[in-house]
Amino acid sequence: MAAETVFTPSLEGMKHVKSDNGVILTKPFLDVCKQILPVLDKFGAAMAIVKSDIGGNITRLETKYSTDPSKYEHLYSMVQEEVQNKTAKGSSSCTNGLLWLTRAMDFLVELFRNLLEHPDWTMSQACTDSYSKTLKKFHGWLASSSFTVAMKLAPNRDKFMEVISGTGDINADIEKFCTTFYPLLKENHDFLASVGLDDMKAS
Repeated sequence: MAAETVFTPSLEGMKHVKSDNGVILTKPFLDVCKQILPVLDKFGAAMAIVKSDIGGNITRLETKYSTDPSKYEHLYSMVQEEVQNKTAKGSSSCTNGLLWLTRAMDFLVELFRNLLEHPDWTMSQACTDSYSKTLKKFHGWLASSSFTVAMKLAPNRDKFMEVISGTGDINADIEKFCTTFYPLLKENHDFLASVGLDDMKAS
C-alpha cells in the first residue's frame, strides 16, 4: 500500500478540480473541501465550529448543484445566476456559501503554513495567527469571541502531527496542500471580487 497522510485524498482530488480549459468545476471542488473535513476531526473540539460551518456551506452548494448538474457544472455559474437575480447578497445564497467556504479554507491553508514555517509555535498560536490573518476581519464580535474560546481547546501540536502523518511524509504533503490549494482559493476570491462580493461580512 502506498504511503498516505490525512491529506492524500484531497491532494488527489485537486488534480481534477479544473476542466481542460481551466475552469473550476463545482463537484470536484466541493469534493476536495469534503476530503479536508477528516483533517478537522483530528483537531477535536477546537474545530467543531469551523467544521459545521464548512459542512453547511458544502451542503448548500451541493444541493443547488444537484438541481441541475449540467447547468451548474462550473462553480461560478451559481454566483452569476444569483448576481443576475439580485439574490447574491442574501445570507442563504450560494454566493455567500462559496465565500465563507473559501474563507474557511483560507484559514486552514494559513494554519498549515504556520505549522510548517513555525515549528516552535504551539497549536493555539498557529490557530490564532491564521485566524487573525483570514477570518477575523469578516467576523462579528460573537463569532470572533466563540472562535477565540474554541482555539484554546486546540490539541497538543506533536500529538496532532503524529495523528495526521499516517504513513506518509506529512511536511511534504502540507507543503503540497498549501501550494496547490491556495491558487484555487485565490481564483474564487478574484471572481467574487469581480462581481463586488468578496468583502461581505458576517452579521
